[in-house]
Amino acid sequence: MPIAALGVFVLFVAFQAPRAQEISRPAGVTPEIQASIARGLEYLARTQNRDGSWRANGGQGGYPTAMTALAGTAMIGSGSTPTRGRYWDHVQAATNFLIDCAQPDGVITAPAEEGRSMYGHGFSTMYLAEVYGMEEDQRRQQILHDILTRACQLTARSQSRAGGWLYTPESNGDEGSVTVTQIQALRACRNAGVTVPNETITRSVEYIRKSANPDGSIRYSVNSGGGGRPAITAAAVAVLYNAGRYDDPMAEKALQYAKRTLPVNGSGNGHHYYAQLYLAQAFYQRGGDDWDEYYSKMSRWLLSQQRSDGSWMGDGVGSTYGTAIALTILQLPYAYLPIYQR
Repeated sequence: MPIAALGVFVLFVAFQAPRAQEISRPAGVTPEIQASIARGLEYLARTQNRDGSWRANGGQGGYPTAMTALAGTAMIGSGSTPTRGRYWDHVQAATNFLIDCAQPDGVITAPAEEGRSMYGHGFSTMYLAEVYGMEEDQRRQQILHDILTRACQLTARSQSRAGGWLYTPESNGDEGSVTVTQIQALRACRNAGVTVPNETITRSVEYIRKSANPDGSIRYSVNSGGGGRPAITAAAVAVLYNAGRYDDPMAEKALQYAKRTLPVNGSGNGHHYYAQLYLAQAFYQRGGDDWDEYYSKMSRWLLSQQRSDGSWMGDGVGSTYGTAIALTILQLPYAYLPIYQR
């Protein structure tokens, strides 16, 4: 090739490269959002403990299984798996930590550090169910399958008479936020091919239905009475959509209530990040103009809240929590996680 022609070719490639990168990004994801995601992931990577865990504030604080599961979910939401991708080793280490936290009775918890084990159990079960489908080693697949089977059995045994769950397996009570966590974990297990009793899911969805108020909101618990909770309402919509109930009038009414009460710039009665984690899933499942408008506004707000070290502080719980949730929301358009896919 003549030198002059070679120079033109190089210039052509140089000008085309940014366009190719733009095409590789999902709709709505700007270069600024992509850069923000990269900074957030790097924050999680450097704050992971040597044993594979995260705590509420990076390597310190509480809630080890819940924080490890949420941070691990953000990592696999970037496209990494236990064997592939930029953060494969972090995903593998998080998975190993949660495997070690699986107790003989089925609950996934760090007993010395977590009094309210069902939150961590739910998030960990969902995370391990997602990883199970990505695992390439047959021996580890079997380990994960056994853990998930026992976890689902524990969840089924712990369901209250009303159909929900409370903070510990032996509570025999129920409230909305714990119930939503268990429903989503069970859906993830079923999607991965792990046996989940039909009756358990049916009763749990009916629990959500019985907790609904005439204005579309979802109460704290089925027997609590009074007004609804915006954050729990958003979470209820997400799990109803997970169950395929896109046309359910109750889900539509609840979503409209959540839209009215959960602005992207803060609300949720102190549970803003929690509420937006589920509201984002609901809008993404819904798709269309609602999702496009929501993602545009929410991503701008999240970028304005990101701290200089790449983290987000979420709901006063900690930087691991806030960063994991922010990344999960921002990465939804990449559709790497089966539980969140349309």
